[in-house]
Amino acid sequence: MNLRIGIIFGGRSVEHEVSIISALDAAKHIDRDKYDVVYIYISKEGVWYTGPWLKDLENYQDIEYLKKRSKEVVLARIDNEICLLSTKGIFNRVVDKIDIAFPIVHGEHVEDGVIAGVLDNLDIPYIGSKVLGAALGQDKVVLKQVLDHEGIPVVPYEYFYDSDYYLEEDEIIKRIEKMGYPVIVKPACLGSSIGIASASDRKSLKKAIEDAITYDAKIIVEKCVNNLMEVNISVKGNHELQETSVIEEVTSGHDILTYNDKYIGGKKKGLKASPSKGMVNASRRIPARISHKLEEQIEELGIKTFKTLNLSGVCRIDFLIDKENDKVYVNEPNTIPGSLSYYLWTKKGVTYEKLLDDLISLAIKEYKETSKKTTYFESNILANYNGIKGVKK
Repeated sequence: MNLRIGIIFGGRSVEHEVSIISALDAAKHIDRDKYDVVYIYISKEGVWYTGPWLKDLENYQDIEYLKKRSKEVVLARIDNEICLLSTKGIFNRVVDKIDIAFPIVHGEHVEDGVIAGVLDNLDIPYIGSKVLGAALGQDKVVLKQVLDHEGIPVVPYEYFYDSDYYLEEDEIIKRIEKMGYPVIVKPACLGSSIGIASASDRKSLKKAIEDAITYDAKIIVEKCVNNLMEVNISVKGNHELQETSVIEEVTSGHDILTYNDKYIGGKKKGLKASPSKGMVNASRRIPARISHKLEEQIEELGIKTFKTLNLSGVCRIDFLIDKENDKVYVNEPNTIPGSLSYYLWTKKGVTYEKLLDDLISLAIKEYKETSKKTTYFESNILANYNGIKGVKK
């Protein structure tokens, strides 16, 4: 009997559509001789659905009709089986079952450890980073604080909350200007380049901050790297063993890689842009045009970052290089990267199908190892509880 893989995607995130693209593309490459796929879609309202209509990308052009054709469900563990229960009717009928979950989600409320926490609480094996690693990877401020503490180079930055900015705008602007222009303004907990903008003077800085605040309560402002080259590497594994992909050089017609660069792609005259290939649309050069020495440094920093942040599964770690002095900075990890970074592994001879198989096998192994650890005690210290008698005052 094939293992049943529950692919979880969507969610209450501004990267909702990006998640759909990544998930459905991955589902097409799962080895159907070994695995069956169960589609689990989370709407923008946070409602979970399953059903065969969820497997085709074109069906998402009319979300309301798609939801009517699918079944509302909740995850539950019943008699040691992982079930999808219908939320309609008097009885919670079992609609489907899975053996392992595969969250392919992006952004807040999903990729940031929320889904991982739900699955951990239900004792469901799943592919990807646990709660801590997912949360660290999502918050760009805490991320930099942790990396800096471990001696991993990050660019100079300032951060603040929207409430602070409303009260101390001038003071915050002055702190940022001490770093010197140009700077990059980012919502601290989003991905896919959403809400990100560069600023070269006070006017554009204020505009970028005002825009970023519409997406997140915490904002980070980073010093731009001179003579910039952006490179990425993918790392897969866990705390015990890590493997690195080839390194890509990212190119863009903009100061920063935009959402359109990543997911919409260029549009030729007379043609509609297609979002169906996710991060594969982004302009890149593989392998990156860097020295062997830099290549080794990026591989080492990629593995160190992966382990420091307690990551698992597959991630993509983005780097910034000052080409003038070959100075390398870790920009950020993508704990569930767009397209799962499969294109970086195919260049190393690992097919998308093999990558997915490796991730599933790794998750099963990790779950078995974790199950051996003590997570609770059989004894009940409250069995002889006598109220407050005997308690010292």
